[in-house]
Amino acid sequence: MFGDYTWNVVEKESECLAERFKAVSRNIANANTPGYARHNVSFEDQMRKVMEDDKKLHMAVTDEQHIPSHPLKISDVYAQDNKIIDERYRLDRNNVDPEREMAVLSETRMMYSGFMRIAANKLAILKSVISGR
Repeated sequence: MFGDYTWNVVEKESECLAERFKAVSRNIANANTPGYARHNVSFEDQMRKVMEDDKKLHMAVTDEQHIPSHPLKISDVYAQDNKIIDERYRLDRNNVDPEREMAVLSETRMMYSGFMRIAANKLAILKSVISGR
């Protein structure tokens, strides 16, 4: 299944969502820690650029002084962990809002579940092809 675009997207999205799970769980665990700054994991913008990159025309580099214009790959996407320091939720400088974190956790869980369904459907198709149906 290596080289399959859908499978590669599902794999990268799952990897990045796992990083978001870790960040949200750290945030929830430190909800009562004075001075703790919450973490936010983002990767969706990078993935959007990769998916829209197929529509762009890439130039060939014919001289070493040219600026490279290579297409982005799914492997170039990474989970960017941002520490949010400019927000305050409580007087002790802790900015973790438990309700927000639970909402992010629910959203992440739904996205992860959706991608696992896509992977299961992809595997079911491959299984039926292999079995000759």
